[in-house]
Amino acid sequence: MISQTEFTLRSRSRGFHLITDEIISNLPKLPEVGMLNLFMKHTSAALTINENADPDVQADMARIFDNLIRDNEPFYVHTLEGDDDMPAHAKSSIVGVSLNIPITKGRLNMGIWQGIYLCEFRLHGKNRKIVATIMG
Repeated sequence: MISQTEFTLRSRSRGFHLITDEIISNLPKLPEVGMLNLFMKHTSAALTINENADPDVQADMARIFDNLIRDNEPFYVHTLEGDDDMPAHAKSSIVGVSLNIPITKGRLNMGIWQGIYLCEFRLHGKNRKIVATIMG
């Protein structure tokens, strides 16, 4: 069986946001065994899995990426949508826009300290569309 649903995450400001519960609340009943693919339909945000217990990880990840790829560099050509636009595209390419998560016993099979993050790379993020494909 394969099913697919599309939903929208609420807008957030720049940062790494734990969204596991929001993702789960938008999914239909999961099969006993299978695979969930999450795909973000945007080029200035990303999805990743990381530490879900200590919020310092979220703040540190944001600082790391903001230092790796800075806003308003003089060599950027693609600046029509603002100083944070091109850096957001670059960060999104590094992290990626999709995740695969195994489903076991009708639940997402992630480690105890793992959570799903929305990586919002724009200063003022928009609502983000996610396509969830469930195979099982």
